[in-house]
Amino acid sequence: MSLEKLLRDRIIQRVAPNSSLAKKSLKLAERDLKSARAMLDQGNYDWCLAIAYNSMLQAGRALMFLKGFRPYSQYKHKAVIEFVREAFGMDIGDRLVYVFDKIRKKRHRVVYEEPEIVSKNEARQAIRWAEEFVSKVKKIVSAL
Repeated sequence: MSLEKLLRDRIIQRVAPNSSLAKKSLKLAERDLKSARAMLDQGNYDWCLAIAYNSMLQAGRALMFLKGFRPYSQYKHKAVIEFVREAFGMDIGDRLVYVFDKIRKKRHRVVYEEPEIVSKNEARQAIRWAEEFVSKVKKIVSAL
């Protein structure tokens, strides 16, 4: 799906580029990474994954704000992922964008449908993926 299609379908909308808001979102992403690590240490693997995902979500939102977009539709989480895929897929990497979406789906199950389904290894891996994603976003934000 192209950025133009995302705009046409009202999944995202244009706003003024805002590097200050992008940096604030990155701070939230880093805060959430720290919280995810704490949940891992406490053995709360569901919340560890959910917070690691939220770290990725905030980093993705940072990219949107930086380029002058924001989620528009009721599918705000999916809008962020689709935007990142279209606007930064090559910079972030197809694998990480795929993982971002996969963790989104798992987080939905954990929060709304099936608690206590995340293993320690899965939670640990979610943190690693979030760390990698946030690190790549930080490089992009600092380069622009």
